[in-house]
Amino acid sequence: MKGKTWGVMVVMVVAVVGMWEVKMCGAVSGADCKEERRVAINACKPILYGKDPTPACCERIRVTHIECVCPVITPKLAALVDVNRMVRLIEGCGRNVPRHYKCGSITTP
Repeated sequence: MKGKTWGVMVVMVVAVVGMWEVKMCGAVSGADCKEERRVAINACKPILYGKDPTPACCERIRVTHIECVCPVITPKLAALVDVNRMVRLIEGCGRNVPRHYKCGSITTP
């Protein structure tokens, strides 16, 4: 995969892993969202190589605003990710995933 695709895949991992909590307590600026995605990509990149999430990745998963991640996930990109694996990773970070949440689709809240 090319560099941009890797980054988007990591954002997808963070989105799927971050699904348990939709943080809507305040507006997040575009610049803040861009920074959150950048930090998440760096923290969680090893997941793409089949490794378990690091403590830094799990922390990033817990604090990233879902409204920063879901808008960059297209249905086509979401189809590239093993959702069951992502759910296992989420649970490995100590979080639950709500049923029927669809980050990367028109049904995303």
